[in-house]
Amino acid sequence: GSVRPWSPRTAPLAMKSFAVALAAAVFTGRASASDASPIAKVVQMISDFQAKVLKEGEEAQKLYAEFSEWCEDRNRELAHEIKTGKAEVESLKATIEEEASSIASLTTRVEELAASIAANDADLQAATEVRGKEQKDFAAEEKELME
Repeated sequence: GSVRPWSPRTAPLAMKSFAVALAAAVFTGRASASDASPIAKVVQMISDFQAKVLKEGEEAQKLYAEFSEWCEDRNRELAHEIKTGKAEVESLKATIEEEASSIASLTTRVEELAASIAANDADLQAATEVRGKEQKDFAAEEKELME
């Protein structure tokens, strides 16, 4: 017949088949089950080892499934965080552009107001000088009229 290669899926079946064949060979022709021959002990040890290996395999498979699920969950979480982060970056870039435009606009307005204030200060200074001169002229004229 064809020989199948060893794999983790076929190993338990092969062990069971071997244990059953060995047990059949050992117990064939023996009338008493109380005779504990070395071969029967070996068969029992193999059977116990098989049960232990199967149990450890099931535990390992369970741990692997849990770890795999954790990895998949973490992958989804990270993908979501990356997507959210990229969207936030785009939003913040747009906000920065809007604020930069606003800064430029307000800077221009501040410059206009500073120029207007300077012009108003110059006009005030000129008006104060004119008023001072007019007051001197008035005082002199009033003094002349009073004499």
